[in-house]
Amino acid sequence: MAATTHTVTNQAPPLVGYDVFAADRALTEAVERHLAPEVLPQAQEELTELGRAAGSAQAQEWGFLANENPPKLRTHDRYGHRIDEVEFHPAWHRLLGRAVSAGLTGAWARPGGHVRRAAGFLVWTQVEAGHGCPLSMTHAAVPALRADPELAAEWEPRLTSPVYEEGLRPAAEKGGVLFGMGMTEKQGGSDVRANTTVAKPLDAAGEYVLTGHKWFCSAPMSDGFLVLAQAPGGLTCFLVPRVLADGTRNAFAIQRLKDKLGNRSNASSEVEFAGTWARRVGEEGRGVRTIIEMVAATRLDCVIGSAALMRQAVAQAAHHAAYRSAFGGLLIDKPLMRNVLADLALESEAATVLAMRLAAAYDTVEESGSEQERAFLRLAVPTAKYWVTKRCTPVTAEALECLGGNGYVEESGMPRLLRESPLNSIWEGSGNVQALDVLRALQREPRALDAFLREVGQARGADHRLDGAIKALLTELADLDGIEARARRLVERMALVLQGSLLVHWAPPEVADAFCASRLGGDWGAAFGTLPHTLDLASVVERARAVV
Repeated sequence: MAATTHTVTNQAPPLVGYDVFAADRALTEAVERHLAPEVLPQAQEELTELGRAAGSAQAQEWGFLANENPPKLRTHDRYGHRIDEVEFHPAWHRLLGRAVSAGLTGAWARPGGHVRRAAGFLVWTQVEAGHGCPLSMTHAAVPALRADPELAAEWEPRLTSPVYEEGLRPAAEKGGVLFGMGMTEKQGGSDVRANTTVAKPLDAAGEYVLTGHKWFCSAPMSDGFLVLAQAPGGLTCFLVPRVLADGTRNAFAIQRLKDKLGNRSNASSEVEFAGTWARRVGEEGRGVRTIIEMVAATRLDCVIGSAALMRQAVAQAAHHAAYRSAFGGLLIDKPLMRNVLADLALESEAATVLAMRLAAAYDTVEESGSEQERAFLRLAVPTAKYWVTKRCTPVTAEALECLGGNGYVEESGMPRLLRESPLNSIWEGSGNVQALDVLRALQREPRALDAFLREVGQARGADHRLDGAIKALLTELADLDGIEARARRLVERMALVLQGSLLVHWAPPEVADAFCASRLGGDWGAAFGTLPHTLDLASVVERARAVV
């Protein structure tokens, strides 16, 4: 066949060789906004280095290889000994090692740590989302372990270490460790109080043996796990190490790995405990209260992770449209495509701004003990987790469509983003669980609502559509009739009002105007690309582009 038939024209070049951090204006502005001046230069330098690594061809190849070569379970060695190990492709370890060295498990150990970590997590997980699971669990284990000061003193330096060492050895012999979590069981799912795993006390104080199973156990090659089990005093939180101090393996039988829709690089497992040694964390009967701090932190990571997926999807769509010509011009200059891209960009920026505001609240609580910010997080985290993770799938699907048939092909990377997109809405409590948690906070913790309203009230008077949405929200909050059946609608409105207030307060006028007109003012259709044509959509799109 003639070689001329294979001449390639009018194809967008790969989005590679760029700084993922610097290209994200919403994120860079959030970092500048939320970090103290004495911390900001170092943080920017670190994030720029990570952003360049994330945009490199090498890192993108690692992400591809990690997903093309999913983990394999090895239950026994060649001699028949039970080993229960999961084998990962070398690319997985390179991704994880780079993330740990960048401080993505060390938020608790440095000033402005949560904002710095959140920005890094948002940047680096755009390369590959699956390895975000052990990063998230390790980071989130710290506040739960603080329920036992002795355990925290022993484990926190290991969890926040910038050293990644693969392989199972006693934790004391490693420069850094990773943690997983095991809460859900076959019969209970999200209803963890229905758990049947039993914890029998040993003679030594705080030591138990566990018998039971976990239907979902995250990151089974981690060095330790926080799990829930029924002790004599009720549901209790426990620390389960994979390897005991004397070097022997703890009883931790991995029955199988889950065959998942997405998140293919990450191992999610079913495990059995039979005479498994564990150390109690917190008091007997207070397991949910103890582990809830870990759950809250991982829920925030669900928000950040979804923001990362949306950002990468929008960056890919805008990049394609900036190079692809059709019907006499570049796609990005066509009014209808510009409307679609602007609409997607609004969703992405709103998610990023909200995620970073929550991270900043964590820093304030950690550094000053602010009860106001603690109360704000109590309501804002489940609200954001519900809404931002719900928006991820439609945003990613629409962004894929912007690439046309090219987007439906695996080599584009878009199908991997799409398969990943529903995960964060399910992980750490699905939509109904989040909505009901918001109701629980509204009914039991009036300070949380006060803190939430104070936050959105800071932008009051700046946009009439936001003011109207706040007024309508207050009316809905005053009506408790049929509140549970209306929970999703209420939480959606709360999230949109919160995002709108943050954008009005901090985003450029064209972004805030478009968001308020569409999401709060009702001038919007049922699909993306239905923004009012009178808005400054070109500026919104240009702001969202990742320029190489």
